[in-house]
Amino acid sequence: MSGRQPGAGFLKTALLASMLAGCASLGPNERALDSYTAEEIYKKGELELETGSKPKDALVYFQEVERLYPYTEYAKRALIMQAYTHHKAKDYPEARDAAQRYLDFYPGDEDAPYALYLMALSYYDQIDDVGRDQGITFQALQGMRDVIETYPDSEYARSAMLKFDLAFDQLAAKEMEVGRYYLKRGHYAAAINRFRVVVADFQTTTHTAEALHRLVECYLALGLTDEAQTAGAILGYNYQSSPFYDDTYRLLKGKGLSPEAKGEGWLRTIYRQMVKGEWL
Repeated sequence: MSGRQPGAGFLKTALLASMLAGCASLGPNERALDSYTAEEIYKKGELELETGSKPKDALVYFQEVERLYPYTEYAKRALIMQAYTHHKAKDYPEARDAAQRYLDFYPGDEDAPYALYLMALSYYDQIDDVGRDQGITFQALQGMRDVIETYPDSEYARSAMLKFDLAFDQLAAKEMEVGRYYLKRGHYAAAINRFRVVVADFQTTTHTAEALHRLVECYLALGLTDEAQTAGAILGYNYQSSPFYDDTYRLLKGKGLSPEAKGEGWLRTIYRQMVKGEWL
């Protein structure tokens, strides 16, 4: 993405509108875009993007470069800039379309990793609050995974890893929210199902300690002491400094119980994996 300044003769807003309409009737001091070189038009787009208040105003320049000078180096650069400009304008589907076209036309180009990252980012930047549907989060996760796996040595892989972890945490947060909802209303089996997902599938997130504590609450409410003690044992081993462990310990002690692995349920399997390191 060059930061070079465009040449003389920067177009006015009226010229932009007339070119978009395909009008050939211009003022005496104005030139049609097809009278400029690819580089000049490209630089005009860069300047508009950098100085204008509306990113989409720069699109006409990048689109015209691609239309007037196809198969040139500037056409290639203009296409990735279309994807970037759409993303900056929060036109995420359009950003993905332009990025995908870039990958289709130039799969081996040096900007291909950025195009793939931009596609993933267009999903990531749409992730809503925890309380909303998380379908877009799954798409962001898949997109970031594609970047990490396809271009592991690129400069975008590290950023993709970070955003993958954040999106992963978002999904765990959603499970926790629903689980708390059920727990508060005494629907313990439904709550357990949600907290189980966090413990079994989202162990690396920031929500695992609370999920284990909530499982203790649920199992104690149902009189399932073996499961409650095992959840407490996992919590104590991995998150003993967490305030959730203090609450769990008091809950168990209040019932004359202690955190220890008991029984042979699904939590005992998790205990063997997380505490004993027995994955087979």
